[in-house]
Amino acid sequence: MGSNQVWTLVDPPKGVRLVGCKWVYKRKLEADGEVTAFKARLVAKGYTQRPGVDFEETYLPVAMAKSIRILLAIAAWYDYEIWQMDVKTAFLNGFVEEEIFMDQPEGFTTVGEEQMSLTL
Repeated sequence: MGSNQVWTLVDPPKGVRLVGCKWVYKRKLEADGEVTAFKARLVAKGYTQRPGVDFEETYLPVAMAKSIRILLAIAAWYDYEIWQMDVKTAFLNGFVEEEIFMDQPEGFTTVGEEQMSLTL
């Protein structure tokens, strides 16, 4: 995440409530139960934010299923070719208008700067 420049280490402003974060771990299994990969995601504890206090509105840039079905129906009708694309870092590269301050993740605390927070 450091190489993707997802966050910046800053002193938290006074009176700002920090959003917590936690690691979510997952094992990828084969049909026989053999572990093939381990994955980890860092997620923000957005449920700790209060509407009207910590944020005003929310927006998630994800297509709805019915929009995708309409797109596929139009493509089939006009005999268009459909190509697939997956952007794995789409949420890392998204633009956020407000400054969000988050605690440093467990295991990634910068030594000597434990009191600092991350801004997304």
